[in-house]
Amino acid sequence: MLRQPAFGQRLRKLRMAQGLSQTALVGEGMSTGYLSRLESGARQPTERAVAYLADRLGLQPADFEEPATGSLAHALTLAASTGAPDAIESLRQALAAEGHESPVLRWQALWLLARAARIQGDLAVERDRLTELVALGEEVGVSELRVRGLTRLARCLRSVGEITPALDAAVEAHGIALREQLGVEDRAAALLALVSVQAEAGRMGDARTHADELTALVEGRTDALWAESMWTAAAVRMRQGDYAGAQACLDEAIERFSSQEDLILWIRLRLATARLHLQKLPADPAQAQGRAAEAEAALAFAGTPALRQDLTALKADLAFATGRYDDARDLLGALAADPSRMTYRGQVRLEILRHQLLILGGDPAGIQGLRALAQQAQQDANIDLAAEIWRVLADALTQAGQPAAAVPPARSGEAAVLGG
Repeated sequence: MLRQPAFGQRLRKLRMAQGLSQTALVGEGMSTGYLSRLESGARQPTERAVAYLADRLGLQPADFEEPATGSLAHALTLAASTGAPDAIESLRQALAAEGHESPVLRWQALWLLARAARIQGDLAVERDRLTELVALGEEVGVSELRVRGLTRLARCLRSVGEITPALDAAVEAHGIALREQLGVEDRAAALLALVSVQAEAGRMGDARTHADELTALVEGRTDALWAESMWTAAAVRMRQGDYAGAQACLDEAIERFSSQEDLILWIRLRLATARLHLQKLPADPAQAQGRAAEAEAALAFAGTPALRQDLTALKADLAFATGRYDDARDLLGALAADPSRMTYRGQVRLEILRHQLLILGGDPAGIQGLRALAQQAQQDANIDLAAEIWRVLADALTQAGQPAAAVPPARSGEAAVLGG
């Protein structure tokens, strides 16, 4: 049953959320004086009045009841303090029901919802939330919120392979951070996004310059921002062929960053280091296996679908690197059985491995598949990834006893990519 004063407070919120005055809401079927008394709690609503007002607002009578999750502020407090799935779901419901709340409060809710989606590897939901968040940041007009929203959106777009819009968002965030002379955290976060996207776009000179600027900015810290900066600097060095420099950055991060600070990042650092050991020349599968084992042990405490899939993908690459091709095929099959929670690059890596196995088995579809992947990556402006695929194709052909000249003419673009 609808009771006062809760009904009146809820009615006023819903009216204001639609931008309606009392006169506009009542129309010809109710006086503004009666509506005013309802909103103030001075009159108990009748069923007829409730039905009329619900119709005018395009709602159901039940919508006048306060959401079970409580106010957005209440749901936000619970989600921020626990991060539990039920608290996140309550926050989502409260945000949907409480569109009238202040933009800053809604920004905070979207930020937490986007973060929760990212942890679970639900990149599509994260992108949607961040797109809303960036638009809201423009409405709020607070430079720090604008930079944080654009930074996270850039990183999310990079993760799903949308390099051009990711670069636009990262450049804008970095520009605002510098122009407004924001704090170290916001400037470093903007640089993190910019470096990552520039590397994917094949702009390695710019990426290295900004990576060096980033590590200098966070020097002396040992927190999550510092660890991510070292990881990003390592990724740039690895793509430039500086494997020793990349390993030095990651080893320092692993040595100094505590799992108590952020266990998920702690795990990701080990997965990244394991992958480096597989990609460097010569590869070191034993070291890769050691780091993978450390990450797997910690998954019991901070396991998410995305992290588990990343570990399984790494195990598949390890199996391939050590000649256990049947094991690699089995692990790929296990990954295919569940919806992917991996980034665009992670999913492409799985496709690369699948086509490598086809080539080793004498199936020409593997060559065509790698060629198609590389061309698609180039079309998507993911230049660094395209170059990696062309290299893999040339190596796979050599291992299979075929001439590297079988790589399509489009490989001529690889020289330009690597030279850039």
